[in-house]
Amino acid sequence: MTRTPTRRALLAAATALALPLAGCGSGEPADDAAAASTAPAAPSAAEAAPPAPTGPFGPGCAALPPEGPGSPAALAAAPAATAMSTVPGLTHTTATVQAATLAASLDATQDLTVLAPVDGAFTAVPPATLAPLLADTPRLTALVTHHVIAGRLAPGELAGTHTTLDGGQVTIDGEGEAFTVSADQTLLGAADATVTCGNLLTLNATVYLVDQVLTPAA
Repeated sequence: MTRTPTRRALLAAATALALPLAGCGSGEPADDAAAASTAPAAPSAAEAAPPAPTGPFGPGCAALPPEGPGSPAALAAAPAATAMSTVPGLTHTTATVQAATLAASLDATQDLTVLAPVDGAFTAVPPATLAPLLADTPRLTALVTHHVIAGRLAPGELAGTHTTLDGGQVTIDGEGEAFTVSADQTLLGAADATVTCGNLLTLNATVYLVDQVLTPAA
């Protein structure tokens, strides 16, 4: 004799069937939620690019006197060539500018950016390479003007490829307070040129000190 299932038995069977179906349906959203929670966050704009400095920057700026000739305040009151002649460590740059008879022009031209090699950059060049260059006025003029860019470049504008006054180009890499010029653009070709003290303002130019002598393309 067959017995009709009781109401309790039917409810139990329906519950047993529903449990695995509910488990299958909830697995995919849970996986998606877990993946979303572990995905790395995209970097913010502030993390991607350090802020550009608003004043002089770099370890080489520590050599500048706090006041008087060569200090940031004094440099801001003088034109480019005159100002650079008072900066400690730019003796050789000043000498090359004067030898190429470009001091007056640098002082009179408005809105320039100067990449000024420090003395160590010149002393690192073997005399056999440097002496003939200094004695050849056209080559020396090209060398000096290759370190000058038309227009004042603030730190936030420094990175990029710029046309120099000799008609060549210089490419500067970096951001924030770290800028370099690749070794293949330097006279020695052995190491990247690094900005050691940057954003020095003069009356008509913004000056960046570099630790290598740059050279026009051959």
